[in-house]
Amino acid sequence: MDIRPLTGGLGAEIFGADLRDPAQLDDIRDAFVRYSVITLRGQTITPDDHLEFARRFGTINVNRFFKRLDSHPEIAIVLKEADQTGAIGESWHTDHAYDHAPAMGSILHAIETPPFGGDTAFCSMGAAYDALSDRFKEILNGLHAWHSSRHVFGAVQQDSEATRTGRVGNADLATQDALHPVVIAHPLSGRKGLFVNPQFTTRIDGLSEAESDAILHMLYSHCQKPEFQCRVRWQDGDVTMWDNRATWHKAINDYHGHRRYMHRVTVEGCALEAA
Repeated sequence: MDIRPLTGGLGAEIFGADLRDPAQLDDIRDAFVRYSVITLRGQTITPDDHLEFARRFGTINVNRFFKRLDSHPEIAIVLKEADQTGAIGESWHTDHAYDHAPAMGSILHAIETPPFGGDTAFCSMGAAYDALSDRFKEILNGLHAWHSSRHVFGAVQQDSEATRTGRVGNADLATQDALHPVVIAHPLSGRKGLFVNPQFTTRIDGLSEAESDAILHMLYSHCQKPEFQCRVRWQDGDVTMWDNRATWHKAINDYHGHRRYMHRVTVEGCALEAA
């Protein structure tokens, strides 16, 4: 197994691995904890293999809103057809931040990739926190922020292209609101990191709207610095796993006229503790 870091901050490619082999699980898990984003190149797997690998990390979370694979309803379909313009997940976000126990991680299998583009970008929330001044860290410590699914998957999105094409749905189930620490101790590594994101975070608890907006907008701008990022360039068969408690991610929508089809399995997490 050959593990090659993508950047100095996060992310790694893994060559020569077989996620079907339980004997390799410890090395894959160690890489996941260390790099937060790992791409296992050149996997030849079935949906059953995908689910079995995910279950080695924890209980599977069945997404409420994504279209599911008919034969394996625990697998969410991530799809953009050649004639569609909008990709799912184009804004920086953290999957399931609106749940009281945010998902541990997502495992995405590339079935069909475009001839160019369609990368996924990631940001390290640990590196972003480390780069803040000590004084600003003191301000953030002890703060909590609200996260919600309502404005992203609820009734307001009924007329979106993703809804009209059936890629997302169940707007009536978008009722989740959760309060999490702004600075968490990572459940696996203990590393301090930020836990807010532009898509699902709505406000910082106990602050005025102006105060909350000022802090959140500053953090969002800060976290998007290139030195905190890595980018995964997909090939058919690749499997990328990322840690939702340690990263943001976004889909790069730069492959119009081409199809991109993937299967995603999400693994349950735990309640987050303040650092």
